[in-house]
Formats: sequence, structure tokens, C-alpha cells
Amino acid sequence: MSKSVPIVAIVGRANVGKSSLFNALIGRREAIVTKEPGTTRDNVTAKATYDGKDFWLVDTAGLKSAEDDFELSIQDQITEAASSADLIMVVVEADVPPTQEDRRVATMALKSKKPVVLVVNKIDKNIRADIMEWQKLGIKPILAVSTTQKRGLDELLATVAKELPKGRIKTDANRIKVALLGRPNVGKSSLFNSLGAKQQALVSERAGTTRDVNRIVVRYHEREIELMDTAGIRRSGRIERGVEHFSVLRALAAIEEAETCLLLMDVNELNVQLDQKIAGLVKEAGKGLVLVVSKWDSADKDSFTRDALAPQIAGTFPYVPWAPLIFTSAVTGQNVTKIFDLVLDIASSRSQKFKTAELNKWLRHAVDKHPPAGLKNRNPKLNYMVQETDIDMPSFKIFGAHTKFLHWSYKRYLERSFREQWPLPGTPLKFWFIEKH
Repeated sequence: MSKSVPIVAIVGRANVGKSSLFNALIGRREAIVTKEPGTTRDNVTAKATYDGKDFWLVDTAGLKSAEDDFELSIQDQITEAASSADLIMVVVEADVPPTQEDRRVATMALKSKKPVVLVVNKIDKNIRADIMEWQKLGIKPILAVSTTQKRGLDELLATVAKELPKGRIKTDANRIKVALLGRPNVGKSSLFNSLGAKQQALVSERAGTTRDVNRIVVRYHEREIELMDTAGIRRSGRIERGVEHFSVLRALAAIEEAETCLLLMDVNELNVQLDQKIAGLVKEAGKGLVLVVSKWDSADKDSFTRDALAPQIAGTFPYVPWAPLIFTSAVTGQNVTKIFDLVLDIASSRSQKFKTAELNKWLRHAVDKHPPAGLKNRNPKLNYMVQETDIDMPSFKIFGAHTKFLHWSYKRYLERSFREQWPLPGTPLKFWFIEKH
């Protein structure tokens, strides 16, 4: 059984240095941040590894709407973290005594029942005095850091790794979990309801669950499929009530829980940067992906429109060429049932088993056709490979010499060559290159 990757949320009042802390942590050499060349990276999320533990780091200061720079209120930050994060990092600043807002953040974080770490940022030389000032907030452990001087960051990473809960074990092997993702108002809830109406619902859970998503379980071709509709947060305060805000935290939590994700895009508003970022998160998490163009009934189109749009959309997502594209309408029901077929196809791709002899035959052919060129005058050698079966996506270990000098473009060549023989539609695949002479 595989485990989901825990999520760490950085919260705190404005101007305490949340974004600076986020950037400082992901910039540490010890925190190995995964980043595939060519993918769209935002400044809000990063997947990192420290001391052998994987985790997502999310900067709530970056959870802003596309229309303005209004930072989420403290209430919204904690609501997000409590519903979707596995550990909450509360940030305060050392050169300002605890404010009423700091106390409120601490109280709300502790009430979340999640592990909480207090980070005292902007420390001066008198570390002990800085720490003692904040003990009254009731949060333990307390870590003092300086993002400008790069002090205390390694200790903070070590503490986070220690405090992180173990990843949630995924159960129900026969049930496929599918998350509906997308910007507000792209038709997630309409498609969710349409998918549920196509098949008899076995279970229905409305908002209020720990992950704050709507769920429904349907049966299709003898398989149970659990659909998860990721609702956006409705912001409080002076901002217009009822306006939905895209939630990175909730999207991440749903991605980690799901096996396959449906990324919905409004046909009347395509080529949006946020869609690209969501697709990048799905790929980075190693989950299946379907690109779903919604509201097809509302488009001004003719018989050639779909054929013209398809390559344009594919060009917007060059780093997920394996993701199938489908045009749907929740109003007319067009292609809704086909989504279930794609989900089953992707589940088959992700569970496919390969014979070691066939894998090594392919590897020898790929290397003979295009020998690897290395960096720094080091020529890597790829000797043999095996499938990694403990991970719920197609994953392979390739053993060889000087593998750390492999250029990323050669790794992409290997994936293209692999998919020519085994297409594996709808799912990313992973190669680990291991030094072994």
C-alpha cells in the first residue's frame, strides 16, 4: 500500500516573513526540492525531501486571487490549514512583541488538533530572550530563525521532519479515487453531479468532512469510483461574500488522496496559467490526469472547432503529453460517461506490471540508439533496470555508472522511447537512476 505525502502550511499575520521563510527553506541544499525542467512552477508550493521524508510546503501568503493582491485573512489561512494540511507552521516576528493577532493565530492553530510548530523569525543575537517572549502562546516546539542570515533553518527542517505525521495509508484497493480540480466556476460541481447521475450513487458525503470536499461513490463496470469535488474557499471579510477563491491547500490534499485527477477548463476561457500550475502539481505528485474541457454546449463552434482546439490545448501543457483530452458538457451529458472509461484505462496503466527481461531489452535498444552524453566530461552508463512495485504509479530503477551526470534532456528521451513501446495513457512515470558499477 502506498502513502500520501503530508502537507506543511505556513501561516501567520501579514509581514512576519512567511514568503521569505518559504523561499529560504526551499533554497536549502539539505531540502531537496523536486522540479522537472519545463514544468510551470509557482511561488506558493514546493515538494521537498528532508532526512528521507517527503512533504509539500505551502506558503499561505501566496494564496491570493488572480485579480488582486489581497492576502487571505488569518481566519481563512487557519481554515485552509486545519482542513487540508498535516502540520501547521505558525510564523511570528521576533522584533515585535506578541500581538493580539499573533495570539489569535496560535489559539486557532492549536484548536485545529494538527501538529503545530512556532517559528520566531527575524531573530537578533539574543536568541533566548526572543524565545522566552513567545512561550506564553502555548505552542511547542519553538524554533528561532533568521531568513536573511540563514540561521536556524536546518534545525527547523529537522524539527518539521520529526513532527510530521506518517503519510495516510491508502485503502480500498478496489476503489478508484478521482479528484475534480480547476479554477472557480469552471463547472466542477455540475460535472460532479452529472457523473453521479450517470451511475447509481452508493455513498454520498457532503461538505463537512475532514478534507472539506463533496464525495460520491459510484459503480462502473464492477469498479467503485469515488468522486471528490474540491470546493473553493469562500472568503470572509470586506471582500465580496460568495466569491470563490482557488485553494492550493485543498487542491493539494485532494491530489494526494486521489489516484486520478480531472482538470476542468472552461471552453470559453482556455490557456490560463493557473490551469498549467495545477497540471504541474498533479504530475509532480505522480497522479493520473485527464484534461477536461467543460461547458462544450456553450461554445460557438462548428464541426472543425474541436480538431482546431485540441493541438492548441496540448501545446499549453507540453509537460503532460500523456494526459488524454476530452470535451464535455454537464448540461447535455456529452462525453460524461467516457470519463469513467478514461479513469479505468488510467487505473490499468498505473497498475501495469512489466517483465524484467522486456524492460532490459528496451533499455539496451534505447541506449544503443542514442548513447547518453554526460556533463563535466563524464559519460554515464546505464546497465540494467527493474520495476519498483511498491509505488502506485509506473516506477523504475535504472542502475549504472556516473548516473548523476545524466542530462535532463536524456531522461526525457528515455521516457519518450519508453512510451513508444508502452504508451501508459493518463499517467506519469518515474525513473530513478542509481549508482551501481
